[in-house]
Amino acid sequence: MDLAKILVAASAVLFIIVVLDLFALLYISVRRAATIGMQRHWEGELFSQKLALARLQLKRQESVGSWNGTRKFKIDRVVPECADVASFYLVPHDRKPLPSFLPGQFLTFELDVPGQRNRVVRCYSLSDRPRPDYYRVTIKRVPAPPDVAGGKPGLVSNFFHTALKAGDIVDVKAPGGGFFLDTSHLSPVVLLAGGVGITPMVSMANEIMTVTPQRETWFFFCVRNSQEHIMKEYLEKMAKEQSRFHLHIAYSKPNKTDVNGTDYHHEGRVDMALLKAKLPSNNFDFFMCGPGAMMSDLNEGLKAWGVAEENIHMEAFGPASVKRAAAPAPASAGPQMKVMFARSNKEVSWSGQADSLLDLSLAEGISMSYGCRAGNCGTCKTAVKSGKVKYRKRPGCDVEAGSCLTCIAVPESDLTLDA
Repeated sequence: MDLAKILVAASAVLFIIVVLDLFALLYISVRRAATIGMQRHWEGELFSQKLALARLQLKRQESVGSWNGTRKFKIDRVVPECADVASFYLVPHDRKPLPSFLPGQFLTFELDVPGQRNRVVRCYSLSDRPRPDYYRVTIKRVPAPPDVAGGKPGLVSNFFHTALKAGDIVDVKAPGGGFFLDTSHLSPVVLLAGGVGITPMVSMANEIMTVTPQRETWFFFCVRNSQEHIMKEYLEKMAKEQSRFHLHIAYSKPNKTDVNGTDYHHEGRVDMALLKAKLPSNNFDFFMCGPGAMMSDLNEGLKAWGVAEENIHMEAFGPASVKRAAAPAPASAGPQMKVMFARSNKEVSWSGQADSLLDLSLAEGISMSYGCRAGNCGTCKTAVKSGKVKYRKRPGCDVEAGSCLTCIAVPESDLTLDA
């Protein structure tokens, strides 16, 4: 065989080796891609299964242990959170199972407060994620307003802090409320809290970070200074451990000893300027709970920023919040409507100056039961014998047809109430 034939044969062998190597590399790449794709597929399937299981468990829990009326709970322990704020851990006195709830919902208490003729009703947001062994509410002791002559401290908040202790029994209605996080979605969320309005936001954040930690969550919280910084260490721990949890603390009036970058991140309030500076976009579901002025400003600011109304969720925790955060009452222009209180046999003209039918009745000396005055507890529920009403905010409890919540309702026509 001459040299030319040897070179041709060698080239052919080399060509075959190169082709085989290329096929081998291609095969390995395809297998690797398929493996990664399959792995991601099964990871997605596994997550979907976990999410479906979580939904199923919630539905099962909701049907277990629920109750009508009030149920007795024992205060298991009281844990201070910061100045004038404490968490109350509640366990069922009958030791029967606890129903689950949706993060953001509240408990309604019926309390025998000394000096009060009737039982006092108040609502407090649940401040932890659903758990099988206890409920938790976190309550701020409200002092007398310094700028109001003869102002009185918060009746029930002070009763909790000064009169109730571990081992005491309280009457509680089942969890309820229309302000909650939809745990079946994975859309990114922004949680906006002011002061003790942090409580439902902590419940939401705990649920997200436990069940769907890959859900992007931004948490903005405003207090005056470190003395009022509720759950400081807990929030910092969550931010360190969860990469998808972004924490921003604002102090409106920092103490001299408060350190920017250590105790808080921003001086001032949580406002639209801060949100626009920190958020990557406005493509979030926004949940807010705090003072009425804060919610009103943020609500208007988010709408002006292009956030759809259905993506803005607010919780009012008192009559002042309802007045500032809700739509205004109907204008008094045009013919005045008549409101007839049938049991009291009294007819009153509605001029639009009262904030609600409940306020109208109280101004006229007509006795009506009420509790939270924010449309949450259902204590003021009254039958409508004729006419129509509309609400200043979405009710936080179920209202059957033919009834209304007088604390947040205004007349839409001449009206007769069974009161």
